[in-house]
Amino acid sequence: MTQTNFKTKLDNFVAWTLILLMGLMVINVTWQVLSRYVVQNPSSFTDELSRYMLIWLGMLGAAFVAGKDQHLAIDILPKKLTGKPKLKLLILINTLVLLFALIAMVLGGGNLVYITYILEQKSATLQIPLAYIYTIVPISGILVVYYQIFQILSHLKDLKA
Repeated sequence: MTQTNFKTKLDNFVAWTLILLMGLMVINVTWQVLSRYVVQNPSSFTDELSRYMLIWLGMLGAAFVAGKDQHLAIDILPKKLTGKPKLKLLILINTLVLLFALIAMVLGGGNLVYITYILEQKSATLQIPLAYIYTIVPISGILVVYYQIFQILSHLKDLKA
């Protein structure tokens, strides 16, 4: 399998995971509203579950848009440059994003997961280990690192051409 095929399959997997998470979140919040206002017996777990699904949705979504190179950016300088200077700047930007994702998300997020696992912290209502919730931080970090490496290699190929 080529690198581009793998990226396409990974993009599709992440996109479908985001769609599934969003659909489940809509169902969860709908149930929360119905149980509170129609049944008059609010569900105890829906608030916490929607909060954790939002965390997963946000982190995976950030990794997904980083892979599509559509993340928030100040692009004044890249728009003014062309040719090799532009490619060199894009490589620098991708390298900085990669370093941030590696240090903050993979290492820092991994440390967060480890600490919450060791301390056996559990969520208040669902009673699931918070380490499971926080695993999305290093997973998203790994995805961002992969996507940045893919983009750097693509820019290097264009630079040599």
